[in-house]
Amino acid sequence: MNDATDNLQADYDSLVPPPLAHSRRGFLVTALGAGFALAAQPVMAQTAVTTSSEGLTAGEISVPTADGAMPAYRAQPAEGKDFPVILVVQEIFGVHEHIKDVCRRLAKLGYLAIAPELYARQGDPRLYSAIPEIIAKVVSKVPDAQVLSDLDACVAWAQANGGDSARLGITGFCWGGRTTWLYAAHNPKVKAGVAWYGRLVGAASDLTPKQPLDLASALHAPVLGLYGGLDQGIPQDTVDKMNKALAESNNPASKTSNIHVYPNAPHAFNADYRASYRKEEAEDGWKRMQAWFRQNGV
Repeated sequence: MNDATDNLQADYDSLVPPPLAHSRRGFLVTALGAGFALAAQPVMAQTAVTTSSEGLTAGEISVPTADGAMPAYRAQPAEGKDFPVILVVQEIFGVHEHIKDVCRRLAKLGYLAIAPELYARQGDPRLYSAIPEIIAKVVSKVPDAQVLSDLDACVAWAQANGGDSARLGITGFCWGGRTTWLYAAHNPKVKAGVAWYGRLVGAASDLTPKQPLDLASALHAPVLGLYGGLDQGIPQDTVDKMNKALAESNNPASKTSNIHVYPNAPHAFNADYRASYRKEEAEDGWKRMQAWFRQNGV
């Protein structure tokens, strides 16, 4: 963390969200690992993008939350302050090298980007070799309320460490794409969101009481969805339902949201370390994301 004056620390303490109503476990993951998640192997070395940290302040940080310290990855320009803030929400694999690289790419554009390890209380998804294992042993145990509170804590950390939370954006991939929609309906400070192939519908439960489609008319900020037409896990009819709900909403943020579909792209088309990567669509999506943030004040 950067050094802070007593006044800055007092301001920061006032920003940290209060404890959640339900009890939470202690942190099982207290530091970020290196490399890629086991379940994401084999890595496609010929396409995987690696962004240099030259000119950046980048690395692991510890974010205070209501019940302990959460590990996260932060990247920002090495010089300056009051950077617009982007929350980067992980795939189901956790904060591994691809997500860290996305943070560095955003930092090169002038953002303070933070990717928190949002499963840190439930387990380390990087250790499991199969996606069904990650879902059963980690992801299925993560409450939405915990995730939203942890993201609020990251905003507080950013505000105390060179960020400008008045220019706040969020982007996420897969599991993080769904979270992006939820957070845009949660935090009134968010200016814009970009959701990459996040699931839009699903069964309600105590841990996941609302899905993006349920919140289509409750967004505080416009969200751009970037989806693949060949995504076997996100049927096109659910994308159509979400687009229809957004267009028919009387809420300005919802009405200006939309989903762009790449007809020939599968799920995870931006994941340049995986066989699902589609260079043309990924690069176009990245340009659309930048334009969306600029257009909406981030």
